[in-house]
Amino acid sequence: MTGVDGIEPVIALEGVSRTFAGAVKVFALRDVSMRVAPGDYVSITGPSGSGKSTLLNVLGLLDRPTIGIYRLAGVDTGPLGDTARARLRAAELGFVFQGFHLMAKRTVFENVLLGMAYAPVPKAERQERVAAVLEQVSMTHRAAFFPATLSGGERQRVAVARALAKGPAVLLADEPTGNLDAQTSGEVLDLFGELNAAGQTVLVVTHDPLIAGRAARRMAMTDGRLEER
Repeated sequence: MTGVDGIEPVIALEGVSRTFAGAVKVFALRDVSMRVAPGDYVSITGPSGSGKSTLLNVLGLLDRPTIGIYRLAGVDTGPLGDTARARLRAAELGFVFQGFHLMAKRTVFENVLLGMAYAPVPKAERQERVAAVLEQVSMTHRAAFFPATLSGGERQRVAVARALAKGPAVLLADEPTGNLDAQTSGEVLDLFGELNAAGQTVLVVTHDPLIAGRAARRMAMTDGRLEER
């Protein structure tokens, strides 16, 4: 389904709700619709319990909507089985988390290489791809280092490189500066801006309005509902 400008959105949600059964049915998402075009930089904010994490899990193909349609890179994800969803996730999505999730006994280069373990990237191209993304995030000089020897900002740059190595359609970031000080946070957000300026689609979920303000498009969640600000 193409947008009004004829460009197919990389993310398209139509009437998505997610409920959880219990003594009282809980609506984590309520009739959410959104479009994210290639090259967009989107932030989603909201207080704890507003539905941000549930939405991120749905977008990341880690959870399924109760009702509604989710198309990722033009693919209707609803009919897909778990294996097909995992393949689509590996091909189209790159994840950046608050906690870095780097392997302590692997070098920077090896950590980024592992990011392509399940991605459709030919093995002959992988080392060259790692070198390219490390240069992109200004971490070439740390390629042989282990995570414990890096600063927090450097670890997050490695995490970003790992997410970018497979060439994802969308970079999904969940509170990406939560473990960083103000100056280092600014540097990581500058990096996101540079990546977006180079054409990378970026979606950031955060509780921090200053981080959200870096995005060209800002959305907010309240009680499971999403609206654009």
